[in-house]
Amino acid sequence: MQRTDVPERFRPLVEATAALAERFAHAGHRLYLVGGSVRDAFVDRPAGGREGEPSGKDLDLTTDARPTAVEDLVRGWADAVWTQGKRFGTIGCRAGGRTYEITTHRAEAYHPDSRKPEVEFGDSIETDLSRRDFTVNAMALELPSLVLVDPYQGVVDLAARRLRTPLDPDVSFADDPLRMLRAARFAAAYGLEPDAALMDAVRAGHGRLAIVSAERIRIELDKIMVLPVPSTALWFVVDTGLAGEFLPELPALRLEQDPVHRHKDVLAHTLAVVDKTSRDRLLRLAALFHDVGKPRTRKFEDGGVTFHNHDLVGARMTRRRMEALRYPNDEVDVVARLVELHLRFHTYALGWTDRAVRRYVRDAGPLLDRLNNLTRADCTTRNAARAQALGRRMDQLQERITALRAQEELDAIRPDLNGTQVMDRLALPPGRDVGEALRFLLELRLDEGPLGEEEAGRRLDDWWEQRRAGAAG
Repeated sequence: MQRTDVPERFRPLVEATAALAERFAHAGHRLYLVGGSVRDAFVDRPAGGREGEPSGKDLDLTTDARPTAVEDLVRGWADAVWTQGKRFGTIGCRAGGRTYEITTHRAEAYHPDSRKPEVEFGDSIETDLSRRDFTVNAMALELPSLVLVDPYQGVVDLAARRLRTPLDPDVSFADDPLRMLRAARFAAAYGLEPDAALMDAVRAGHGRLAIVSAERIRIELDKIMVLPVPSTALWFVVDTGLAGEFLPELPALRLEQDPVHRHKDVLAHTLAVVDKTSRDRLLRLAALFHDVGKPRTRKFEDGGVTFHNHDLVGARMTRRRMEALRYPNDEVDVVARLVELHLRFHTYALGWTDRAVRRYVRDAGPLLDRLNNLTRADCTTRNAARAQALGRRMDQLQERITALRAQEELDAIRPDLNGTQVMDRLALPPGRDVGEALRFLLELRLDEGPLGEEEAGRRLDDWWEQRRAGAAG
């Protein structure tokens, strides 16, 4: 029978956990909803759907039952059960399209030189909540009674838009130093103001992040990058010194301002570009890294400041940093390539000829849409006329791409002859000469568009004769 005394905001949670709560109660155990589902119910925020936010189909629960008892209770009810986290007290399962993670009450803490927590199981929900990261996440909803357990005034902090830790922040961050980076994300995601004690603890203890694995830091950074306004979190990590522990290239962008040359603040520009790009994680990372080469390439000359080749230098720096953070190779390739290409648009200042469009599209390849998005976002000037001019040039480029796509296979530019045809025509075996011939034909294709096999063959013959004559001379 459906309960009629449930507040509307909690009804989906009750319906999703009713059968599970009944099983635990019948076995003499207590069961509580915790984490994002409880927090988001109080802020009328639908859980979910985006990276960096809780998922509407994932529910976290805690119980006084030990892991083996939890496993026994969910078997026969759940469609699937997994026990990879059992030694840490967590049993996972799926039922009715939802994922449930049920964790035995626990207290866990890092030793100063350890990357992994030691887990102790307990019987107290209040003790369990005290070990959680922030007061807004340290609330529990007892099931099925719907009694709120909020010993650290998380509801009050949500209403006051305040970010605090349940215990002294030095203690909370010692339990898991990654919480310092999570503080940046939660402050930005929920519009919360970190209290002074929390900020002081991060400034004093950011060095402890060194014991956290690169993989965990990478996951947290990725969640920041897809927030609606990532810059709020990124300013936090810079201003507290946290960025220096895992992303030192970011605070390095805060270049000393020169009153004579008046170049703009590269850090402020970078974070503005990140906010302007669409919520595509790899695109946002490219925006974050796009100017990291500027500090190393900055020169004052001819009455101004230059950053020659900062795109190429930045691409190399991006690759090294992403590898250090254990990003997959394919993601490193995408982001580094976008950084390398982010100035390519500006090399065609004299207009978009067919030749220029073909080369731009060929160089961008499958990253074309992301590159165009990054290029548009990279304009953060307050000069309205200049911004409008850049926008018009981007519009013109996209119009030229559309027009050329209608005439030729712009997204799959290749020579008019393949390697076999080149070898047959020039009587060549496989080798370097064939590769050079194909490069010649590709350049011809980029410059003049599709020529057809007959004309391309004639041009190839002429090129080959000239090359042989030059070698003989």
